Amino acid sequence: MQTVMTQDVGVNDLPWKIDYKPERCTMCGSCVASCSFKAIKVGVQRRDMTVSVENQPKPVKRHEARPVIMQVASLTDYCRGCGICEKVCPNQAIKPVRNPDTRKTLLSKDNGPIKRGGRTNLNAQRALDTIVVGRISQMTDPSLDAARHTFDMRAPFGRVLSAKQLPFKVADGKLVPVGHTPPVHWIYPLIFSDMSIGALSTRAWEAVAMAVGYLNEKYHIPVRMSSGEGGMPVKLLESDYLKYFIIQIASGHFGWNRIIKAMPHMVTDPAGILIKIGQGAKPGDGGLLPEAKVAEHVQAIRGVPRATLASPPNHQGLYSIEESVQKMHLSMNAAFGFRVPVAIKCAASATSVSVYNNLLRDPYHICGGFFIDGIQGGTGAANEVSLDHTGHPVVSKIRDCYLAAVKQGLQGQIPLYGGGGIGMTGNAAADAFKMMCLGANGVFCGKFLIQLLGCIGNEQGRCNSCNTGKCPMGICSQDPRLVKRLDIDRGAQKIVDYVLTFDKELKKLMAPIGNSSLPIGRSDALVSTDKAVADRLGIQYVC
Repeated sequence: MQTVMTQDVGVNDLPWKIDYKPERCTMCGSCVASCSFKAIKVGVQRRDMTVSVENQPKPVKRHEARPVIMQVASLTDYCRGCGICEKVCPNQAIKPVRNPDTRKTLLSKDNGPIKRGGRTNLNAQRALDTIVVGRISQMTDPSLDAARHTFDMRAPFGRVLSAKQLPFKVADGKLVPVGHTPPVHWIYPLIFSDMSIGALSTRAWEAVAMAVGYLNEKYHIPVRMSSGEGGMPVKLLESDYLKYFIIQIASGHFGWNRIIKAMPHMVTDPAGILIKIGQGAKPGDGGLLPEAKVAEHVQAIRGVPRATLASPPNHQGLYSIEESVQKMHLSMNAAFGFRVPVAIKCAASATSVSVYNNLLRDPYHICGGFFIDGIQGGTGAANEVSLDHTGHPVVSKIRDCYLAAVKQGLQGQIPLYGGGGIGMTGNAAADAFKMMCLGANGVFCGKFLIQLLGCIGNEQGRCNSCNTGKCPMGICSQDPRLVKRLDIDRGAQKIVDYVLTFDKELKKLMAPIGNSSLPIGRSDALVSTDKAVADRLGIQYVC
């Protein structure tokens, strides 16, 4: 008999177990073929049984070997609970079941830090969940009709000058421009956050881009989409639809060689440039695209060989906000002839206010926005320790930055956008409304987009394998066999429907407080059921 290996991993040590009913199985092989994680395999089960097939009992001992579906007991090829096997099985013979006695987290420490993507592990109650709209206009200030009233749903993207700073003079009773005015685009207060071609599959990225184009062209809702680090397709860079995209430049500068070469052929300017300094889910850490996801088209767009692509933790050569304004902002503005707003994205932290104050003192008036990303944002390129123990919730930082600008009389000059956990509980419009009342000009969201495309990851550990390149839904994979599973048209339609509902719900919240324009800084409209949150944000406490 073989020696018992007590340190071996068994099926009961894994987070998910396969519930398999062999009497229902026809051995069609659909489940094994569709499992992107190779967590199940066809095996042979040996059986000894006593049977009697005659009219009179004549027990016969029979030994037989039957093909069955078996779960793989491995720390690399283990079941993530995506349920794709259950979906494709014609006889309901197999499904994943959560294992309450798992040792997966502890065992995996032998293989280094756990990698997982798509969702956050910070499951404590959010500050936004304790805030409600408490000031309702009734007899004193009549509320508006959300269905028939005309609302101004626009937010600035670009440096907004005060009346005294505008480069105009009065001549013969007319205003005459005497200098350059910073570019300002008035956009919808919802920006599709940066997710690169590489992090997403080509079909997933295309579905989001199609939704952006359809919302702008058909419904005239000026939603903008950030390209993410890693460049964009040349055909898109040279098309008229570039005006709906914010091109991101991050510390890796991936894909910018193609963007620079495409500049002479651009028929329109992009919606803006976003310089990513940090990300809320992994502040102080650069991006990471594993080698498994660096497919041929990703290599072509980024101009790199097939290898794991790690971005530096910061932009090389930039050591302060002052340098960032002088070098990066000035160079990006100059590259597009000072016609395109240039914004900066930083992770929320204790220094967010200091960064914002430095940007407000920008003498060139070229900073077009400040994007603050909170710890509760999702990512597929961070370690568990970064996700759980570094960063800052975005709500208090948005509030602090807004109040810092108010003290200087500079509120609204550099638009504030907040992200990181917006819509986590399914109420993106309510979250956006509360963020704007606390001082944000708008929000940026990415997580719910991949959920609309079919992502089944959750905070309880289901799937969450964006970084592996084995996404069973074809959203975060570059495997052609898996990517084909994603329906582009259906995914784009779901995103469009969600944004249309978002628009209606945002109006439903603006109407009761009597606002026909975005309620920026209307903190008097909010109350909190948590005294600590109320005191921290300077809003009314109710019980």
